[in-house]
Amino acid sequence: MLFPELQLGVQDAPGDAAESGGREPRNLGEWVAFIRDQEMPALGATVALIHSVTEDEKSPTGKLAQAILQDAAMTAKVLKLANSALYNPARHGVSTISRAIVVLGFNAVAEIAIAIRVIDSLLAGGVRQRVVDEMARVFHAAVQARALAALRRDGRSEEVFIAALLSRVGEMAFWCFGGRLAQRLDEALAAGEADEDAQMGVLGFRLRQLSQGLAREWKLGPLLQSVLDGSGRTGAAEQAIHYGQRFAVEVESGWDAPGIDRLVQGLSNFTGLSPEAMREELAANSVEAARIAAYFGVAEAAELIPRPVAAAAKTEADEAPPAAAAMEPDPQLQLRILREISGRIAAGANLNEILQLVLEGIYRGVGFDRVLFALLTPNRLQLVGKTSLGAGAETLRQRFIFSLDATAGDLFNEFFRNPRAMCFGPGQTPPGIRIDRLLQVTDAPHACIAPIRAQGRPIGLFYADRPNAAQAIDDESFEAFQLFAQQVSLAVTAASSSRQNG
Repeated sequence: MLFPELQLGVQDAPGDAAESGGREPRNLGEWVAFIRDQEMPALGATVALIHSVTEDEKSPTGKLAQAILQDAAMTAKVLKLANSALYNPARHGVSTISRAIVVLGFNAVAEIAIAIRVIDSLLAGGVRQRVVDEMARVFHAAVQARALAALRRDGRSEEVFIAALLSRVGEMAFWCFGGRLAQRLDEALAAGEADEDAQMGVLGFRLRQLSQGLAREWKLGPLLQSVLDGSGRTGAAEQAIHYGQRFAVEVESGWDAPGIDRLVQGLSNFTGLSPEAMREELAANSVEAARIAAYFGVAEAAELIPRPVAAAAKTEADEAPPAAAAMEPDPQLQLRILREISGRIAAGANLNEILQLVLEGIYRGVGFDRVLFALLTPNRLQLVGKTSLGAGAETLRQRFIFSLDATAGDLFNEFFRNPRAMCFGPGQTPPGIRIDRLLQVTDAPHACIAPIRAQGRPIGLFYADRPNAAQAIDDESFEAFQLFAQQVSLAVTAASSSRQNG
């Protein structure tokens, strides 16, 4: 994996503190440490990693795209969001993660990746109904808050969405990982005790304080921390979040609940819409909130979000993003990515952007398990892996270093003497070519390579494989692989021509 810390899947179901070999946390500080160190340590690493990518001035877009593409479920969720009315009201089709970063913005995609990782981590078990109830509330609040911020023309509407979505992270984490104390608190609340009284009685602190501690620990953003800390700031973004939270709670008693009219009037004053238009906006947002929850993979929560017209807001189970699965060829996706690459080359996009699209096209479109881009060193004596995608691809990249010499028959020596696309496997390896050095590094029975040229000279190659012995590379896949590889040579030629003409 390119970033081993970015484990984007769901963790194993947790036990309570006693089952995991430690005593039960006794106070707020111990609960923060318990969730950080024993139950959700990968999340802290994920947040730190994405922050480091954000601060990388060299090539943050490519690194973020690669981090997301390592996980098929994460990729599906980000693309669902990139094509949703919430983030893409004009509904311009987004087929690639690279394009999603362009359409949504780098920071928005980075924050979505963090939010998806949090949500996935909190679906592991515990008092599940309480977790799902909290998720329904925060998804509803987040979509309403984002819309309110947009109506106020606040430029931070995406940040508002994420801050509202994570505003009850402590509550959700406790219900997921709280063990016996979570059961006790659940029983107290079921018996009719008020929320904060029950929390203080069972825990000695409020769960809101746990959200504050985790937000600080994971550095989940100044806006979220400001909202949770109740600081003196009362900007439009903070107000939008508070309004979204209030509405999400109030409407759980019904769209005709006593407090709704008064709240709608306050929202009308906040946004400048009439009360009638405000109600229509809130109703549409509730439908979108259910859809967005499903895009995040939380269909149970989607069904709990109150919507005024059930038929119009029905969220189909098949809208939820698919679970991670093996890469399969997708000719339609190949065509969309190739069109995007052509458009980007014509628009003068830099080579890193084209390279990232080609990698994604080979990986997701053609359906290879691993794909790697390698370049010759300036002295042309070594071939070095530069970037990769797929399971175990980072390890492959680190090991993909081959020296070149005059040895006849060796794959890499022959390839750079006579560059051409080649396919390897039983009955496919070209005669007279030895691939022993390649197999020592890749251990893949089925693989292919294709050259990258600059001014007619080979400067590197693309490598793709299928380590499963049963998955041979057919002619169609091999041809599609070559077509994508050729795009980088075309981009290099276009860039060289542009510099000469300039």
